Amino acid sequence: MLVTFLWSTSFIIIKWGLVDIPPVTYAGLRYFLAFLIFIPFILKKKYLTEIRQLNAAQWKQLLLLGLIFYTFTQGAQFLGLSLLPSVTVSLLLNFTPMLVAVAGIFLLNEKPSFLQWIGSILFIIGIATYFFPVVLIGHKGLGLAIMLVGVLANAGSAIIGRDINRKKNISPVVVTFISMGIGAIILMVIGFTMNGLPSLNIKNWLFLFWLAGINTAFAFTLWNLTLRSLTAMESSIINGTMLIQIAVLAWYFLGETITIHEGIGMAIAAIGAVLVPMRK
Repeated sequence: MLVTFLWSTSFIIIKWGLVDIPPVTYAGLRYFLAFLIFIPFILKKKYLTEIRQLNAAQWKQLLLLGLIFYTFTQGAQFLGLSLLPSVTVSLLLNFTPMLVAVAGIFLLNEKPSFLQWIGSILFIIGIATYFFPVVLIGHKGLGLAIMLVGVLANAGSAIIGRDINRKKNISPVVVTFISMGIGAIILMVIGFTMNGLPSLNIKNWLFLFWLAGINTAFAFTLWNLTLRSLTAMESSIINGTMLIQIAVLAWYFLGETITIHEGIGMAIAAIGAVLVPMRK
């Protein structure tokens, strides 16, 4: 939950100090700065030795994780937000756990228990209640198609990340450093190509370095550490609780209201999220 809390606070910080930066450019800068922050730590002998000993199959998985988790998932989300209401984007992303649960059965041989299925269904019901009613205005076909790619990429990254980390033969620091570096460089190139070099003041840079160090480098390393023990479905459901945390943080710090039906939806989703880690 600490990881999702750190990721949730990112949204509040962005609204405070980075709202004017184009989203793709912001994402590229944030992840690339996090990649640079890793360098002093990765220069330790044990991590350098570990990187040199990676085989071709491990490099392939880390490359794939970087492309899918950072480039495709984040890129699709930002493009989707430019074409669809944020409510619609969030709703679509919260259907990721069900895809992960089904894919995990076939690809990871991780079979959810009956209680976990009940928790997942309650979580989806809660999310649907929170967002009800969803109204699409105008022609949104392209946005929906992009978000379909984003949801599939999000689910795929959960499966790949779990498969890499559950073997416990690559440290979370190395997993995060290599995969984030690959995805960050591609994202930054795309962002600069689309929007050019951003004009940033001291406040922007302070927020970016905080986000890169604490909410990205540290948080994503913890995330890969949790994937050593949590199944792909469990981690995906826990990730989905960001919706609840963001709503509460926005209410407290930004004064945004929470309606009665949103509160009911959050409560149902929270109950579902609590049930999912209970395998027996």
